[in-house]
Amino acid sequence: MEYGKRIKKYENCIPALIFIVVNVILMGVCFDFYYDLNDDTMMHDIMSGVYSGTPDGHNMQTLYSLGALIALCYRLCRSVPWYGLFLCLCQFGCFYLIGVRLCELFGSAHRRFLLLLGLSLCMWGICLPHLVSIQYTITCAMLSAAAVFLFLTTPDGLGTRQFVVKNIPSVILVVAAYQLRSEMLLLTFPLISLAGLYRLVGEKKIFLKENLGKYGGVLGMILVGMLLSFAVDEVAYGSVQWKEFRDFFDARTTVYDFYPELITDENYSEALTELGVAPYQQTLLNNYNFGLDDAIDTELMMRLADYAVHTIGASKNWGEIFREKFGFYRYRTFHSGDAPYNVMVLWAYAAVSLAGFREARRSGMVQDGSGQGVLLRYAFVWQLILLIAVRSGLWMFILMRGRDPVRITHSLYLAEFALLTGMLVRRLQTGRIDTGSAVRGSTVTGRGVARGMAVLAGLILAGALTGNLTAVREDQDWRERVNTDWNAIDAYCRGHEENYYFEDVYSTVSFSRRLFDGSDNSYANYDIMGGWMCKSPLYYEKLQRSGIEDAGEVLRKGENAYLIMSDLEAAERGLDWITDYYAAQGTTTRTEEVDVIGENVRYHVYRIGTK
Repeated sequence: MEYGKRIKKYENCIPALIFIVVNVILMGVCFDFYYDLNDDTMMHDIMSGVYSGTPDGHNMQTLYSLGALIALCYRLCRSVPWYGLFLCLCQFGCFYLIGVRLCELFGSAHRRFLLLLGLSLCMWGICLPHLVSIQYTITCAMLSAAAVFLFLTTPDGLGTRQFVVKNIPSVILVVAAYQLRSEMLLLTFPLISLAGLYRLVGEKKIFLKENLGKYGGVLGMILVGMLLSFAVDEVAYGSVQWKEFRDFFDARTTVYDFYPELITDENYSEALTELGVAPYQQTLLNNYNFGLDDAIDTELMMRLADYAVHTIGASKNWGEIFREKFGFYRYRTFHSGDAPYNVMVLWAYAAVSLAGFREARRSGMVQDGSGQGVLLRYAFVWQLILLIAVRSGLWMFILMRGRDPVRITHSLYLAEFALLTGMLVRRLQTGRIDTGSAVRGSTVTGRGVARGMAVLAGLILAGALTGNLTAVREDQDWRERVNTDWNAIDAYCRGHEENYYFEDVYSTVSFSRRLFDGSDNSYANYDIMGGWMCKSPLYYEKLQRSGIEDAGEVLRKGENAYLIMSDLEAAERGLDWITDYYAAQGTTTRTEEVDVIGENVRYHVYRIGTK
C-alpha cells in the first residue's frame, strides 16, 4: 500500500522523466553534443581552468555567482564537464518540467502519452539544432520560455502560499536565466510580464489582497533574486582592473557589434587617423588581432565607440531605416526564412484564436447580462493584440540595432511560442470560463477543430524534423572536419609546453568543442590574439603564467613564442599586418615558418624575429 502511494505521488514525474531520458539517449546515439560557438568554448575554458590555469568565474558573459559556482565544481573535479552538464540540465530540464505540468493538467493515460509525444516532436522538430549544438543564449531563452509556460498553467483555486510555492520553479528558472545571459532574459522579460498580466486579469476580482499576495510574492522573489545576482556580480568585478576592462569590453562591443563599418570600411580610415588610430592599428582592429598592441587600450576603444555613436549613428536616417526594418520584420514573419519557428508561432496564434472564439460563442453571456461578460469572454482578443504589439517592439529593437543572429531571433520565437501555448493549454484545460454557461459535457474548442489543429501542428513539426535531421548531420560533419585540425593544433601546442602560441583570430574562430570530450581541462599554452577576453585581468594572468609581460615584445624576440595562422588567411591577408606593426615601432622583422599543422586546412607556425 505504501509503495502504491509513493508511485501515485510521482505519477506525473515518472512518465515525463521516461520520455525525456529516451529523447536524450536517442540524441546522444545519433549525434555528438557540441558548444555551438567559440563564445561557449571560451566560457568553458575560463571556468574549467583551461584558459588561465585556475578555474575562475570571471567569464564576462554569465553573472559571477553562476560562473563562480561552475568554477567551484571544476576546482573540486577538473575532469567532469560541469559546464556542459549544466547547459544540458537546463535545456532538457525545461522540457521535463513542461512535461510534468502537462501530465498534471491532463490526467488520462492516453492524453499524457499524446502530449508527451507532441512535446518530444517539438524537441526534435523545433529545437534539435540547439539541443545538440548548445549555445548559452538559447539556453537562457529556454529557461525563460519554460518559466512563462509553467506560470501561465498554474492551477486555479490555490491559496496565496500554495500559489507562490507552486511557482518557485518558475522563479528559479527566471533567476537562473538572468545569471546565465542577463541581456537575453531582459529582452524576454516583457513576455514574462505579459504572462503575469494575463493571469492577474483572469481573476474574478483583481485587487483582492490575496491576489496581490500571489502575484506580488512571485514577482518579489524574482526581483530579489535578480538584484542579489546583480549585486554579487558588481562586487566580483569591483576591482580597478576589472572595471577598466569592462569599459573596454563595452566599447569593443559597441564598435564591433553595432558599428563594424568604422573599422572595416576604408572610407573611415581618415577619421580613424584623426582619432589617433595609426594605419597599422587600423589593420589590427580590422583583423581582430588587436592583442598584439598594448596601445589599443580602454581609452582608445572608448574614443572609437563615442565617435561611432555620436557621429556615425547620428548621421543615419533612422526614419528610413525604421521603414526598411519594419518591412523586413513583416516579411520574415510570414516567409520561410525563420521556419519552423515563425510557422509554429503563427499556428499558435491561430489555435488560441480558434479556441477563444469557440469558447466565447458557446459560453454565452454571464447571468447578470452586463457588458463585463463580453469582456471576459473576449479577453483573448486584447491579449493577442497586446502580445503582437510587444513582440513587434522587441523585433524592431533588435532589427534597428542590426543585431539579429539566430541565437537572438530563435530565442524570441521560443519565448513567444511558450506564452501562446500556455494560453492555449489553459483554455483546453479549464474547458469553460469561470462564470460559464457552457453546454454541459461539451468540449469548448470543439473536438474537430482541436484535432485538426493538432494534426496541422504534427505535420509542420514532422516536416521540420526531416529538415533538422539533415541539417544537423551536415553541421556535425563540418564540425568534425574542422575540429580535426583544432585537435591537431591543441596536441601540437601541448606537446611543446615550453613555448607559447598566439593564434590569428580569423584562422581559428570556427573551432568548437564537444561538451563531453573527456579532456582533463588542463592549462592551454595558446590563445587567440583578440576576442572578448583580450586585455582582461585573466588575459594578463594567462600571459604571466608563461612568463610573458608583453605579447608584441615576446613575439618580436622570437624566443619560445610563435604565431599560428592558416594558409587560407595567409594567402588572403599575408603577414604584412604583423611586420608593419613592428616597422611602426622602428624594428624591421622577418617571419620564418618553423612547422605546419593540420590535415584539412594547413596551419603554419611562424617565428617572428628581427633581421
